[in-house]
Amino acid sequence: MNLQAQPGSGQSQYRILREADLRDYLASLPAIVTQLGDRPADWSISEVGDGNLNLVFIVKGPSGGIAVKQALPYVRLVGESWPLPLSRAHYEHLALVHQARLAPSLVPAVLHHDAPLALTAMELLEPHIIMRKGLIGAARYPRFVEDISTFLAQTLFFTSDLALSAAEKKEGIAAFAGNHALCKITEDLIFTDPYRIAEQNRWTAPYLDATAAAFREDLDLHVAISRLKLKFMASPQALLHGDLHTGSIMVTDGETKVIDPEFAFYGPMGFDIGAVIGNLLMAYLASAGHERTPGERASFEAWLVETIEGVWTEFSRKFLALWRNDARGDGYPVSLFAGAAGAARLEAERQAYMARLFQDTVGFAAAKTIRRILGLAHNIDFEWIADEKQRAICEARALKLARNMMLEAASYTTIGAVTYAAGELRHWRPDFAR
Repeated sequence: MNLQAQPGSGQSQYRILREADLRDYLASLPAIVTQLGDRPADWSISEVGDGNLNLVFIVKGPSGGIAVKQALPYVRLVGESWPLPLSRAHYEHLALVHQARLAPSLVPAVLHHDAPLALTAMELLEPHIIMRKGLIGAARYPRFVEDISTFLAQTLFFTSDLALSAAEKKEGIAAFAGNHALCKITEDLIFTDPYRIAEQNRWTAPYLDATAAAFREDLDLHVAISRLKLKFMASPQALLHGDLHTGSIMVTDGETKVIDPEFAFYGPMGFDIGAVIGNLLMAYLASAGHERTPGERASFEAWLVETIEGVWTEFSRKFLALWRNDARGDGYPVSLFAGAAGAARLEAERQAYMARLFQDTVGFAAAKTIRRILGLAHNIDFEWIADEKQRAICEARALKLARNMMLEAASYTTIGAVTYAAGELRHWRPDFAR
């Protein structure tokens, strides 16, 4: 197998670390030993990675704990038949450094990075849990809207042409341009495979067989998803996290941390925003499948609706405030909008810009939803619904909403229109359930 290492590193230095190897490796790092405690034999090491790509270890010692992530030279979900470059660990580290500067306290602190080993040691997030798991249990997170909207506004605005000179922006694009293998995964698994016959596609059969077939024949949908794919490939608006779903966010009641930015690249802002909103919409429409008695999750679902609306509303407010107060980039030069008339015209253009960004957000939210139901990698929001027919009902509601959002994005002019449409489908029953 070709183990493509991080740029500039020796391929021969890479090896997959197991528990004993990792203990010896960490024991050679003085700062890590100080963090964990002086006796490596007393450290506990457990591999906890439940994602699609990497190894993740929790290491605890008498003095503290760390999380260690190592990239594998293949897609963990599939195996060695799907090789993947180790360089993604470099881009993840680079993204974490950028994000820590732009959105302090909202990403885990990096403690150590080893490029040849494609390994990063980070702050251990405790008692945080993966947000998706919390939502399945109907947990509410009062800080989430404030934190995620800040993360989105800060990371997107300050890596865009609104905040950067053209040269700075192009240097940023160049720094992440090599992460094309991860972009290729997105291009295939989100924007292409769910709409064609692909070996690794799966869905809740037989209930969704007809829907999956209809999506493969729906040329209107194929045009819409292809336009989004082209925007994803050809619109480097800002530095994206690239995989910002509720499985890449760790939370407590009072804190939010965004993790796993290995898909980072410069792309359309609406992709990150849409990923957050799309995953919250899926949590909302999956909620019925986790009820033990009808209506027991009604107040939680109302909170989810408020949260979805709050994510866009607060992001938009914060992004516009940054544009009004911190616009030092080459986009929309202030010298072209002098005087009261110029200021008014620029403000009107800001509003138009946000309207276009919202349309992108709606489309990308739909794309993220469809791929999680008809593609390779699914969400546990749906997967943990034990009754397959009930799961398929929830998924059919999400697919119906997503198709309409993608084809009729222009008709969704407010986030309230999106949540209203989701609410209308909350009790809709597909033909196979009648």
